[in-house]
Amino acid sequence: MIENNKNNLEEKVMSQIKTGRVKLRSKYIFLAEKLGLGSAVALSVLLAVLFFNLVLFYLKASDNIGYLSFGSRGLYAFLESFPFALAAGLVILVLVAAFIIKRSGFLYNKPFGRIAVGLVIFIMALGIILTYTSLAEQLERHAYGPNPSGMFFRPLFNHGLDERGRGTTGRVVELNDNIISIQTPHGIEKIDISKLKTLPEQELKVGSFVMAIGEKKGDIFEPENIRVVNEDEMPMIRRGVHRRFGSFEPPMPLPPGIGYEGCAMNDCPMGGSTSAPCEAECFSQ
Repeated sequence: MIENNKNNLEEKVMSQIKTGRVKLRSKYIFLAEKLGLGSAVALSVLLAVLFFNLVLFYLKASDNIGYLSFGSRGLYAFLESFPFALAAGLVILVLVAAFIIKRSGFLYNKPFGRIAVGLVIFIMALGIILTYTSLAEQLERHAYGPNPSGMFFRPLFNHGLDERGRGTTGRVVELNDNIISIQTPHGIEKIDISKLKTLPEQELKVGSFVMAIGEKKGDIFEPENIRVVNEDEMPMIRRGVHRRFGSFEPPMPLPPGIGYEGCAMNDCPMGGSTSAPCEAECFSQ
């Protein structure tokens, strides 16, 4: 009985082929399709691993997670600086890879959710392993290096160096009574500390790195809180500042009795003062 059914099926298939309703496909076409789907899955997984590694790199090397040290007041700055685009790309790549695996016939009998969870675990494991390498830092260096191909990687890092509306981090280059000027990866930013209730525990001085939360109003950032930070805690910001302004060189101490540009103190019109007007006057001589 089974043999007869098999023969009947073969006859039906052959008749369909002869009429042209069913066309035979080369085995090489099937092989090419398998290779194409396999390549698509591999590319999606590799990009997902890279994106997850870059998200971890942001948390570790940028100013993002540092804003949480201010408590609930730093939450807005944290959310503003979080790399949501990378996180969204990671989710999309995982779903695409799981969908291709499901449709390709590989693991066809497994639920889609289980495939996606398995991919997430695999991607997270590889991404964590990559954090012990310098891959992300090398990509950042390549993105902002002289090689033209770096422009393709630059969008992956730009968000970590963009201007913030609720937070700011940079290197102090000027201290006045109420205004601090800092160098940030996107330029000079001025912080008005006149309304601060408490100053940071560590002394504010030229060359130190500071982090502040608050609100940017026009060209001035008005902080709710500010603190001195170790520049090694956020190497991505430090490198961004160095790329834009160069490394910091503290001013050389002046010999006793000597003003700016070799002017004697008694040559300054303000009676030996080293204030900015005197400096400008001596510099012009």
